[in-house]
Amino acid sequence: MIDERAVVSPKAEVHEDAYVGPFSIIGDGVRIGRGTRIEPHVVIKGPTTIGEDNRIFQFASIGDDPQDKKYAGEPTRLTIGDRNTIREYTTINRGTVQDQGVTQVGDDNWIMAYTHIAHDCVVGNQTIFANNATLGGHVHIGDYAILGGFTGVHQFCRIGAHAFVAMNSAVNMDVPAYVLAAGRPAEPRGVNAEGLKRRNFSADQIRNIRDAYRVVYRQGLKLQDAIAAVAARVEDQPELEVLLDSLRAGTRGLIR
Repeated sequence: MIDERAVVSPKAEVHEDAYVGPFSIIGDGVRIGRGTRIEPHVVIKGPTTIGEDNRIFQFASIGDDPQDKKYAGEPTRLTIGDRNTIREYTTINRGTVQDQGVTQVGDDNWIMAYTHIAHDCVVGNQTIFANNATLGGHVHIGDYAILGGFTGVHQFCRIGAHAFVAMNSAVNMDVPAYVLAAGRPAEPRGVNAEGLKRRNFSADQIRNIRDAYRVVYRQGLKLQDAIAAVAARVEDQPELEVLLDSLRAGTRGLIR
């Protein structure tokens, strides 16, 4: 399943049921799992681990050195889970020792052309990155989050689970879970209700999330007071726990 025109290091591990297309280069320390398909002209450098049933399209650059001037050749890693689609010209860099030393991409993500995922980013599961979405270093993206085309996310920011960031947005602070954000800089524009409906959230759950959004964004509360008010609702409205976690997690402050 390795095309004779591909270049595969003897120090790489490619599952016998994986495919490597012509003119792709697989470097030292790369591990590719069962069923993963590497199309032509892909470059993958290690240490990088790629799970099962992924598809990486032509001209992607995966696992190269971090674009960080502090990087001095330390051994850092990239891990990619299962069933991801990674389209043309995407770049995903390894981590740095200034963080955990690893960039992580989860499962079932749809990563469109020209996306950049920088060093030390953590991407969850079931996300969608439209064309030219760009993550600075140390960014965290929650499960089911969607980034519109040409969205840029500043380093160390967090995008919460089920959030939606509209195209051409510039994110320089954290976007909480469930929130729809847009603009340059990005501002909160409501709840991602359509996305929640598609993921089978009930009408009651969506109403509870909308009410919690109003607590955070419409009642003029200080952030800590808003967090306390949301926390008081979690026992009876467990869907708010994801929102609460995202309100508490960041270090750059929230879009408000």
